[in-house]
Amino acid sequence: MGILYYGSAEHPVEIDDTALAHLKVVIATKLRRNESFTLSWKHDDGEPVGRSTIWLHPSIPLRFEFNEPDPPELDPARIQAYAESANTSGGILIPEDHIRGSRGTSTAP
Repeated sequence: MGILYYGSAEHPVEIDDTALAHLKVVIATKLRRNESFTLSWKHDDGEPVGRSTIWLHPSIPLRFEFNEPDPPELDPARIQAYAESANTSGGILIPEDHIRGSRGTSTAP
């Protein structure tokens, strides 16, 4: 599992390494263009029921930490799906099975 650290958030977000690698490409591209957007996820087992959303903005510190030393192979279709989602008013929603502790291994965006 990778970790996304954002600003001074109390808790980092644990995300599957492969999903985080794809998100990193989209997030870096959007922020390089000075484009802000939201990133949301449903809370994992062991956390209060609900979901969280962060507003990604170029001025807020961001760090990606990966568990695996070698980057995964990237799927252009998955990157495109995240990018299209980032351009909507709802922003990117991280699939449940890409968050810490979730069961299953989806390759869907």
